[in-house]
Amino acid sequence: MVEGHFWLLFNLGVLTLLVLDLFVFNKKTETVSVKSALWWSAFWVGLAVAFNIFVYFWKGQDAALEFVTGYLIEESLSVDNLFVFMILFNYFRVPSSMQRKVLFWGIMGALVLRAAFIIVGVELIEKFEWTIYILGAFLVYTGVKMAFNSDSEMEPEKNPLLVFINKFIPVSKSYDKDKFFTRINGKLFATPLFVVVIIIETTDIVFAADSIPAILAVTRDPFIVYTSNVFALLGLRSLYFALAGIMQLFHYIHYGLSLILSFIGVKLLIQKYYHIDMKIALLVVAGILGLSVFFSIMFPKKEVKGLEE
Repeated sequence: MVEGHFWLLFNLGVLTLLVLDLFVFNKKTETVSVKSALWWSAFWVGLAVAFNIFVYFWKGQDAALEFVTGYLIEESLSVDNLFVFMILFNYFRVPSSMQRKVLFWGIMGALVLRAAFIIVGVELIEKFEWTIYILGAFLVYTGVKMAFNSDSEMEPEKNPLLVFINKFIPVSKSYDKDKFFTRINGKLFATPLFVVVIIIETTDIVFAADSIPAILAVTRDPFIVYTSNVFALLGLRSLYFALAGIMQLFHYIHYGLSLILSFIGVKLLIQKYYHIDMKIALLVVAGILGLSVFFSIMFPKKEVKGLEE
C-alpha cells in the first residue's frame, strides 16, 4: 500500500514539474539558449541523483544500483532520440522557438507509452519466464543491427502515420505561431507542428521497444524501471538544446550504444548460468559510454572542421 501511494505521489510530482517547466518557468515562446539548457540539464540530473539517494535509504543498495544503471542506460539510449529530433525539426523546418513545446508534448506522450510497455513487459516475464531469453536475443540482435545502421537514414516522409494524416486530415502548409490546429476559411486544419508531435510519439514506440527490454534485464522491479525511465525522459528536452549544435561530433556513441545493448542482452541470456554483479554491469555500461565519447573527441570525423557560432 505504501508503494502504491508513492506511485501516485511520484506521478503527481513529475506532472507538476513538467507543467511548471512549460507554463511558468518557460512560458514565453522563444529560442532556448545553450546556457539555459545546460542549467536545466544539471537540474534534472541533480534531481535524479537526489531521488537515487532516496531509493538507497528506502529500498537499499541493490535497488539504488539498479536505478543508476537503468538511468544511465536510458540516458545513453536517448542520444538516438536526439538525432531523430534533429532530423524531424530540420525536415519540417520547425522554428527553434517552437521546438520546446513539441518536445514537451512528445515527452508527455512517451511517459504514458513507457508505462504501458513496462506493465506488459513485467507481467510477461513474471508469468512466462522463458520470455527473458527472447528479450535477451532481441537486445543482442538490436545491438548488432545498430552497429551497421545509422539514424541519418531515417525518411520522415515515409512514416505511415504521416501518410495517414495527409490522407484523412487536412494539414496546413504553414505554421500558425505555436498552435497545433488552425482555421483557414472557416475550415479546421492541423498544423505541421501537430504532425511533428505525432511522428515523435510513434518513433518513441520504436525506441521503447529497445530501451524497456534493456532495463528489464537490469531489474524487474516495475517502480525502478519506470522511475529511471521517467528521469531519463525528463532531462531529454534540455539535453537536446544543450547538445544540438555538437551532437554530430559524437559519432562513436552509436557504436557504444550497440555494445551496451549487446552486453545487456548477453547478461540476460546467461543469468541462469553466470550472474554478473550489478556493480560490474554499471561499470561496463559507464565505461563503454565514456570510451565512446572519448574516442569521438580524440578522433573526430574528417569532414567536421569545427563549430560555427
